[in-house]
Formats: sequence, C-alpha cells, structure tokens
Amino acid sequence: MKKFQVVGIGNAMVDVLARAEDAFLEEAGIGKGIMQLIDMDRAVSLYASIGPAKEISGGSAANTIAGIAHLGGRTAYVGKVKDDQLGAIFAHDLCAQGAVYETTLAPKTEEAETGRCIVIVTPDGERSMNTYLGVTEFLSPDDIDVAQMAEAEWIYLEGYRFDGPDSHAAFAKAIDACKGAGGKVSITLSDPFCIDRHRDAFREMIKDHVDLLFCNRAEMLSMYQTDDFDAALAKAAAEVAIVACTDSENGVYVLADGQRWLVPAVPTQIVDATGAGDLFAGAFLWGLTNGYDLETCGKMGNVAASEVISHIGARPEADLNALFTAHGLI
Repeated sequence: MKKFQVVGIGNAMVDVLARAEDAFLEEAGIGKGIMQLIDMDRAVSLYASIGPAKEISGGSAANTIAGIAHLGGRTAYVGKVKDDQLGAIFAHDLCAQGAVYETTLAPKTEEAETGRCIVIVTPDGERSMNTYLGVTEFLSPDDIDVAQMAEAEWIYLEGYRFDGPDSHAAFAKAIDACKGAGGKVSITLSDPFCIDRHRDAFREMIKDHVDLLFCNRAEMLSMYQTDDFDAALAKAAAEVAIVACTDSENGVYVLADGQRWLVPAVPTQIVDATGAGDLFAGAFLWGLTNGYDLETCGKMGNVAASEVISHIGARPEADLNALFTAHGLI
C-alpha cells in the first residue's frame, strides 16, 4: 500500500470572500464567474473596496486535498506560500484537516507575498475570482519531492498552476516520478480562460499522461474548441481513461471504457459556488481510491459539491462521511 492515496499540486492561496451586488462587479471591472489574474496593487485596491470579508485557506487543489483529508484519506499537498501571516494561516489550516504539507516556505525577504484570491459572491451564488498569485506563481521543480510523488496512488494537478513560469517543468517532474512508480495522473482544467492561455500544453499533457480528467461544461467546450458538448465529451473520452465533466444543476457526466453515466445533481440552495468543483473532485478521488465504482464516485462528488455550495467558503462544514451514509453511498 502506498503512503498516499492522492497528492495534489496547485496554487496555494488564501481566499478572501465578500458578498456584493452585480453592480459592484461592473463598477470594479470584474468579469462575472471567471478567474482573473491581478497584481499586488490591484489586490490591495480591491480589498479596500469590498465590504466585510471572510478569510479562509483556499486554492483549488488545496480545497480538493482538504476534502480528501476530511474524509479520512491519506493525502498530501504541494504549493508555495511565504513565511508570512497568510502563509502561516494556509499551512495551519491544511495540516489541521489531516493533510501532509511540507513545501518549503518562501523566505520573509521574498518581495512577493503569499497569494490570495479575492472572491466576490453575488446574490445568485456565482463567484468571481480575482487572483494575486504571489509566491505560489514560482513553484518550481525543486519543490517537487520525487519520493513523495512515487508514494502516491494518484497525483492531482490544478490547471490554474499552468500560469507559473516553471509550472510545466514541475508538473513533468511530478508525472515522471508518479508514473514511474506505477501511479496515475488526474488533472482539473480549472477555468476556460486558463485553457485559452495554455491549450496546447493542456492537450499534450492530457493525451500523453492523464488518466482522469475533471472539468465542467464550459471548460470542456473550450478545451476542444466546439459548441457541440457531446462531441467534446467523445473527444475527451477517446484521449483519457476516465472523464468526469460537471454540468451545474444537470449533474455530472462520467465516461470510461465506452460507457457513459449522467449522475443527477443533489438539489441545493446555492449560497456560494466557490469550491464546488474542488470538492467534487476530492470526493470522487476518495471514492475511486477506496474501491467504489465510477457511478458511485460521481454521486459522492455531487453530494460533496452540494454541501460546499450551501455555505460561504470552499471547505466542508458538515461531515461528508455522514452525508454519504445518509445518501446510501457507504
């Protein structure tokens, strides 16, 4: 048995969540429902213009890993923060969930700070993300522990991480170490605009290395540059052993071995959509590494996603194991 079921690699961030009306997005020049990269000055300006906010350790892959740890999974995370206040918050929160986090901190003398994502949540529950990457942008191959990757049944790669200058090399090192030891690779596409910036690199990695692809409808259509959703799903299934594509209230499409399932969503009042895909992936991977069939993994993912969108923040607040039991999944 390997030490870890899943090791995640991503942008280590602290989420700053605030509520606002759609008019605020327009006034502030914020694109609704997407992730925009911003610099430090913009981060300071936005933070000053929002109302009361909640600061929570976040980052897409970190949320996924926190979900797996919450479920009792053996898991670890790789992502860079600075030796500063927000960096300490991030590390403490993730380790408190039960995940292993050993990435070397950027020193206090580093000019860049710990990354943060200012998330504006509108009344419809949609989240619009404004991301200052800070030191996490500079995750490098030196931060990848090959022994740790070799001890992973699966690695989970965050698409947002493609924006860093050394990201592709760091991912390649992790993939080689994991696959060389018999492990498997999963990736989340993260965001249509991220795909636009790195489509060729995504396609090459997906075709050559990825065993499990996570995405949503918009990302799927962007990846394969088509308006035909079924055609995009078919293309993905031809390249990847397992595809899990979420489609909001319609549920999730899971494709593998020539089969296709549409697993219904769990009806939920949306308070904050932040983390829905992250927790879906975490629950799906937890189910997969614990021997559950793919349809059940999809159901687990939907239950976890429904829990996280029912409150502010991208980490589970209810006991997911208890929810899985209540839904007859375990």
